[in-house]
Amino acid sequence: MTKIVNHWIGGRTAEGASGNYGPVTDPATGEVTTKVAFASVEEVDAAVAAAKEAYLSWGQSSLAARTSILFAFRALLDAHRDEIAELITAEHGKVHSDALGEVARGLEIVDLACGISVQLKGELSTQVATRVDVASIRQPLGVVAGITPFNFPAMVPMWMFPLAIACGNTFVLKPSEKDPSASVRIAELLAEAGLPDGVFNVVHGDKVAVDRLLEHPDVKAVSFVGSTPIARYIHTTASANGKRVQALGGAKNHMLVLPDADLDAAADAAVSAAYGSAGERCMAISAVVAVGAIGDTLVEKIRERAEKIQIGPGSDPASEMGPLITRAHRDKVASYVAGAADEGAEVVLDGTGYTVDGHENGHWIGISLLDKVPTSAKAYQDEIFGPVLCVLRTETYEEALDIVNASPFGNGTAIFTRDGGAARRFQLEVEAGMVGVNVPIPVPVGYHSFGGWKDSLFGDHHIYGNDGTHFYTRGKVVTTRWPDPADAPAGVDLGFPRNH
Repeated sequence: MTKIVNHWIGGRTAEGASGNYGPVTDPATGEVTTKVAFASVEEVDAAVAAAKEAYLSWGQSSLAARTSILFAFRALLDAHRDEIAELITAEHGKVHSDALGEVARGLEIVDLACGISVQLKGELSTQVATRVDVASIRQPLGVVAGITPFNFPAMVPMWMFPLAIACGNTFVLKPSEKDPSASVRIAELLAEAGLPDGVFNVVHGDKVAVDRLLEHPDVKAVSFVGSTPIARYIHTTASANGKRVQALGGAKNHMLVLPDADLDAAADAAVSAAYGSAGERCMAISAVVAVGAIGDTLVEKIRERAEKIQIGPGSDPASEMGPLITRAHRDKVASYVAGAADEGAEVVLDGTGYTVDGHENGHWIGISLLDKVPTSAKAYQDEIFGPVLCVLRTETYEEALDIVNASPFGNGTAIFTRDGGAARRFQLEVEAGMVGVNVPIPVPVGYHSFGGWKDSLFGDHHIYGNDGTHFYTRGKVVTTRWPDPADAPAGVDLGFPRNH
């Protein structure tokens, strides 16, 4: 029997009233296993209304009450991490260990939210003038929304809602319709932890649901993670409707390898960062820039390691890499490899004909490695979002840096070197929001913020960390004067106020 995933509105399951459903496919088999309800405008309005009503009390609740619920949720999420990972694997296709890592990363942000009291401390200046004190405080916005991608169906929502609700907001999540089950299970765990009805809501769907959230007058802020074209649309549309927006876009993450680098370590890192989760990561390394005479040796070391990767169903403990999310995406990724030679690249490994015995209808693609890729090639210019690694060659560090900085993307980057001076220079000169030094995927820990530059971020705030807390609150300054009863009346003074 086909499973049905419905909305979560006002603390309970809400069946799809619109009658519209979308298919959810098991990427390892190609079979439709689930139907997910697609929200109408009216259903989105119902979720926002539930959140607005809940905000009346939740926004006034104490920090102690909020954090006690988050601590309970954290314990439940930890206890159910295998279950959440299994839901991710069944609908996304990533291997179980990778799915567990995703849940663990999400837990980091829940940890941060449990300590929100420290982040929300205000400031007080006393006696700025005679008997005058000034205080700065931060208050929640109201109803906020999150629109999240398929590649991290548990982690990316947890980059958003724990901080948002810890700050006193209520939340409406629109997860990817390709793998929706994890978000609903998280909603159930939040309810079990004691979160009041309406504080966290989930609506599934397509552009209809997204556009309504962007336009709804009661939604005060929108967080988004996805491709650059959609991030730009989210930012433009939501901003035009008066909302605060953080929209994280696509990436083309470069890894520079200098001649003095440990090439075995660099090859290990390149393979892990390029092919983990089948390359469906916004922080995947998709371009390695080999500097100097090391190119041939580095490519050979990468090839040796890549050929040994075990590809199969994510539920198989022997699998190191699973399938891609949809057949259409698989075909798009394959097209970059098919056209690479004609654009001047050397195809070292071609994974486009890969299949898995017994799962021939799955969305399979093998490992692809392209060498001597020109910057004009589509395989270099586009965000492929699959297991395709491009290697570029340069003679000098300066040429390599110019390549990175000329890219329209500026999400993450890395340098591999033993030279501290070169590494320091790189971290200051490179135009990217996250930099790794001998670290291939420089995803910050929860108490630092995640975000890119250029076409990888639209908006002023990065996600989680201090930026997340500031995004989900707004500042207020209170100036107070308590006159002494012995003071004489000040009288009327139309001059400009002065501190004295």
